[in-house]
Amino acid sequence: MRGLLAVLDFMARNGRAVLITGLAVGIAFPALARAMQPLIVPLIMVMLVIAAARIGPFEARLRPSAVPRALMVTVTLQTVLPLGGIAVLGLFGVLEAPWALGVVLALAGAPITGSPGLAILSRADPVPALRQVVLGTALLPVTVLPVFWLMPGLESPEAMLGAAARLLAIILVSGAIGFWLHHRFAALATPRGRAALDGAMALNMAVVVIALMAAVGPALWAGEAALWALLALVLVLNFASQLAVAGAAHGLGAGAAAPAMGIVAGNRNLAVFLGALPPDLVASVMLFVGVYQVPMYLTPFVMTGLYRRMVAAAPG
Repeated sequence: MRGLLAVLDFMARNGRAVLITGLAVGIAFPALARAMQPLIVPLIMVMLVIAAARIGPFEARLRPSAVPRALMVTVTLQTVLPLGGIAVLGLFGVLEAPWALGVVLALAGAPITGSPGLAILSRADPVPALRQVVLGTALLPVTVLPVFWLMPGLESPEAMLGAAARLLAIILVSGAIGFWLHHRFAALATPRGRAALDGAMALNMAVVVIALMAAVGPALWAGEAALWALLALVLVLNFASQLAVAGAAHGLGAGAAAPAMGIVAGNRNLAVFLGALPPDLVASVMLFVGVYQVPMYLTPFVMTGLYRRMVAAAPG
């Protein structure tokens, strides 16, 4: 047990490097990435269990007074932003391009289930991120309706209902297990326990990303020029979203929650849409989905310094 705790502590102290290692392995070994794809959902569940066990039910609950603001954040991120994206892309006449579909879905999705983990590894408060994951996923079938109606090829949102319901069930079950562990094992709330959970989170996320990079390695080795254009696009999309939303939240008095708002704004769950789209559209966005993981997993490496300064400048 002591040896395991030492390994997890090492993972926690080197979490950003662990994530980048996972990215590199997923790109370098596409056969391994494809073989690991059936593990994605179980590993996502483990990720949520770890986050809930670290936070606990008391900290995670949403106060009634905070509900209006949380709802406003969800609607803004998952409806207003993608509709704005559709308007801009349509203005430039590129709305039917495959990469445009990826952009709109990236703006319309609920926060990724790993958002609390990214917050932890970015030295930010994971609690607001977890709340937005649950609320955003629960409201996704509603917030996505106008997006599907206006985006070419997505006129039938009914298939989204089942996919969103399954994801919400995964979140609720995993959260309940994590909260039970937090209650059952008091050591998890100690500094050493949190460090072990942080290390487990970093390791879990690094393993998940290996499976998510299955389409990127072959595109890289084949020398596809579109890969680099997509990479530039998703880097701008992700980090610009984080900077804009975290900055706005900080300016509006969100305090220490501002970094989490940036993280959930830039890192959205595209996987839930894949089960609701026609097969031809799924095939057209798979490279986008894979490349989109890069800025996600670079978030703790790129944004930690800024988020630390935001937290230090927050009142109280």
